[in-house]
Amino acid sequence: MKARIKWVESMSFVGESGSGHSVVMDGAPESGGRDLGVRPMEMLLLGMGGCTAFDVVLILKKARQKITDCVVTLEASRADSEPKVFTAIHVHFTVTGQQLAEKQVARAVELSADKYCSASIMLGKTATITHDYEIVEADGGKH
Repeated sequence: MKARIKWVESMSFVGESGSGHSVVMDGAPESGGRDLGVRPMEMLLLGMGGCTAFDVVLILKKARQKITDCVVTLEASRADSEPKVFTAIHVHFTVTGQQLAEKQVARAVELSADKYCSASIMLGKTATITHDYEIVEADGGKH
């Protein structure tokens, strides 16, 4: 896996992934940025959320669960002094579907956290990661 980061101006950067996708990152105005993109540490949190959401959806689909939506909300705390690593991250899953089995949802969340989500397992080296979930019954339509 490769990535390339190009400084644009001030504290703005464009990151290009090895698969050819780009994202703008920028700093807050108090750091000399112009607030044109996500902060690099936000990218880490987004990456973790995307990684675990991917796992949970894939696991539930393989278990033939009728999942129609998955929203992952993350809340992180950082150390007060440098390096300001993540010290705690809470992950909340809202999983929507038709007659989803709670046992399957719990298993998917647990498998992602403990086995499959590389991002959360790496971030778990410095942060205490907790997670919970809620299941919402779908109205019968597809999202």
